[in-house]
Amino acid sequence: MIEVMTANYAAAYAVKLARVGVIAAYPITPQSSISEKLAEMYVKGELSGKYFLVESEHSAMSMLIGASYAGARTFTATSSHGLALMHEMLFWAVGARRPIVMAVVARALAPPWNIWGDHMDVMSERDTGWMQFFCENNQETLDTILMAYKISEDRSVMLPSMVIEDGFILSHTYEAVDIPDQDEVDDFLPPFDPEWKIDFDDPRRFGGLTMPDWWSEFRYRIALDQEVAKKKIVEVDKEFERRFGRSYGGLVEFYNCDDAEVALVLAGSAVGTAKEVSDKMRERGKKVGVVKLKTLRPFPAEELKKLNDMVPVVGVFDRSYTFGYGGALYSEVKNGIYVPGGEVLVKDYVGGMGGKDFTPKNMEFIFEDLLKIKKEGKVDRMVEWINIKDGTGRW
Repeated sequence: MIEVMTANYAAAYAVKLARVGVIAAYPITPQSSISEKLAEMYVKGELSGKYFLVESEHSAMSMLIGASYAGARTFTATSSHGLALMHEMLFWAVGARRPIVMAVVARALAPPWNIWGDHMDVMSERDTGWMQFFCENNQETLDTILMAYKISEDRSVMLPSMVIEDGFILSHTYEAVDIPDQDEVDDFLPPFDPEWKIDFDDPRRFGGLTMPDWWSEFRYRIALDQEVAKKKIVEVDKEFERRFGRSYGGLVEFYNCDDAEVALVLAGSAVGTAKEVSDKMRERGKKVGVVKLKTLRPFPAEELKKLNDMVPVVGVFDRSYTFGYGGALYSEVKNGIYVPGGEVLVKDYVGGMGGKDFTPKNMEFIFEDLLKIKKEGKVDRMVEWINIKDGTGRW
């Protein structure tokens, strides 16, 4: 069934289809319409689980960790300061190996106040151990939530997932979305069946103190299972395509890259703009490619290393800035594609933050700049801020 809806409503329908057992949420713009739609479904008796409006995002995540320990499939949604307020419990969810799925409607953090799209909030949580999936459009938001449950709840993974949609660009924009039949989703996503859960007839200890001689082993196991998740993500994407006819490339999608002279790596809704601009520039004989980063965690370094054999110049588009050595995505990608003796030139482009329009004209500027770098054989500057009002932004 195809309906026209926002990405936020698409997320709510995915939660309904996944037969989530416990939902805990606290409203924050631009996430609120996910919680509101789920509350409406709950009141109408359309949800199979329970819905709780709690007093904060910290409480929401705490409740879900407990519910997951009891064997429930769980969901919440948040954004920006709400995600930051959860920060402590994000680590608990990972360390306790709870396969919670959370929609994050990516947004800037104040001050100054800004409620619009930006990757600042999700980039700041990339080291908590959550898997992070970026979505290009509304359909991908629905589909990724379903796949995220299957990946997170796999007994070889057992890690939580953030499904990230760009604030307002997707969360409040209407697109046609294909809602799968419930029976088909039930076949794809069986009920959550954890190996260990709270059982009063079989008491166990959960979340106890770990002494120094075992702490490293716990962290090492999480690192190993992030690697296992990479294979599972590709496997689940292929199964989803077989069942529902849609694929998102697993970890990375290479678009127009086979004969490309340069390529741009980016994540989220800007991927769609980059693809359209790439198609139009190719009509003019300019061979530019797009690399869609589907997952930031686990980080697909092995896939990105393929760029060494594909193009001499790579650009990275950051929709946030974290005051490190270039943007966060730039640092990750540059490290990821590195191979001894590799000669790929890499440049960072920062733009579209705090809801600022990032237009096809801006995207074409980046591709033209990358082609210029290829022609000259050198990077003119490490970071370029796009569309700064005073015309600077280069360093």
